[in-house]
Amino acid sequence: MPDFLSKSSTAFEGHHRLLSGPLVEVALAVKSAVENGSSSQFLVFDDATGRVVDLDLRGTKAEVIDRLARPAKEFIGRYASCRDKATESSKEVASEHRGRGRPKLGVVAREVTLLPRHWEWLSNQPGGASAVLRRLVDDARRSGIPQQKRRAAQEAAYHFMLAIGGDLPGYEEATRALFADDRAKLEQCIAGWPKDIRTHTLGLAFGPTDRPTRK
Repeated sequence: MPDFLSKSSTAFEGHHRLLSGPLVEVALAVKSAVENGSSSQFLVFDDATGRVVDLDLRGTKAEVIDRLARPAKEFIGRYASCRDKATESSKEVASEHRGRGRPKLGVVAREVTLLPRHWEWLSNQPGGASAVLRRLVDDARRSGIPQQKRRAAQEAAYHFMLAIGGDLPGYEEATRALFADDRAKLEQCIAGWPKDIRTHTLGLAFGPTDRPTRK
């Protein structure tokens, strides 16, 4: 199953959670509910981003699945084409500039602008400037992962809250508590919201243990 079809999603029927699961299952559940005469508003959310997923539910189930899969297929095709061209170009550049006996390191040469004191410090480090810079970048990436994940969770919860709870009481104060990483305050602000919205908001913001997978 293509990744786009299997990505974790959640459908809401009004303020009630209809289903959480792979996008293809969620989309078909919404289609069935609509065809069974439900007059509620349906919103489907990408659990990774909290953003609304636009669905075209016309036609048969097979047609719905095909439309869901098609964007991913087209993107993969474009990406593969661009990647092949980039690979060929990089090989040509490497062939032109690589000296005799120089190993293929898989690195990309780009300009770096630093102040004199920075260059002086780099010149005194073992391994040379390039090796030091690579280590610094790797260390920064590793140390920044928790903060990046925390920010991504807050953004996902924010987008969900904005789409489904923007007119609910205490919304603005709740968003401030969310970005202040104050769980107790957030729970207090959304205490009067429908249960499923509260649960999903906390699940997006603080982890999947707060969000049931299915209803």
